[in-house]
Amino acid sequence: MQTGDILLRDLEASGILRLTLNDGARRNPLSESMLTALSTAFAEACRDPEVRVIILAANGPAYSAGHDLKEMTSGRAGPDRGRAYFTRILGMCSDTMQAIVNCPKPVIAEVSGIATAAGCQLVASCDLAVAADTAQFSTPGVHIGLFCSTPMVALSRNVGNKHAMEMLLIGDMTSATRAAEIGLVNWVVAPDALRATTLEIAAKIAAKSSMTLATGKRAYYEQREMTLKDAYDHATRVMVENMLARDAEEGIGAFIEKRSPQWQDA
Repeated sequence: MQTGDILLRDLEASGILRLTLNDGARRNPLSESMLTALSTAFAEACRDPEVRVIILAANGPAYSAGHDLKEMTSGRAGPDRGRAYFTRILGMCSDTMQAIVNCPKPVIAEVSGIATAAGCQLVASCDLAVAADTAQFSTPGVHIGLFCSTPMVALSRNVGNKHAMEMLLIGDMTSATRAAEIGLVNWVVAPDALRATTLEIAAKIAAKSSMTLATGKRAYYEQREMTLKDAYDHATRVMVENMLARDAEEGIGAFIEKRSPQWQDA
């Protein structure tokens, strides 16, 4: 199945949904049409009970080169020099990144090529990331007089302050190995092992209770914005409700009885 020509959709029987950026000839820019397609695909995936894990991959030499600068430049034609257009397109991008974080299904970036600017932001917004050892990452806006302020939000929530500022202030390419060292990606593998490795990780996650995963993912992103005390209070409430869920009762029972759990996803 396809969600438009620029974004491919493939749902496996195991519940693993592969979304593939398919504008490789243009380096998969986050154009208005791509952002619309991504937004629609994530909204549908979040509601689809058959989807358990989402892999976000890309065709072509680039994972994503970020915003479509030619499209952005054409937006300057209005009497406001593009203010309304820039506000709308950057708002669309921010909404898409937040949709990934807020989606109850775990999202894994499968990065085979370069991911720059908003493309790097896309990787940072995913819950996990697997990269080919040939992949590279950067937030190069400073080279063209445009600080990567919106990519900064996701980047700064994945890597330490010094590492984030290094990428933002210098703008040079960061290797996949270095990206793993600073926490931008989880795993670095050979290009020919990328898809299989990502699928293996996705399959392990898909085998878990989707209720448990959704509960945990939501709580993780909520608590990290809180004070320590508020985070513990919130996590305690979440864990009490989780303990009362059918799948927690089943999972603990299965562990004690040394058998495989039968999830109800409830």
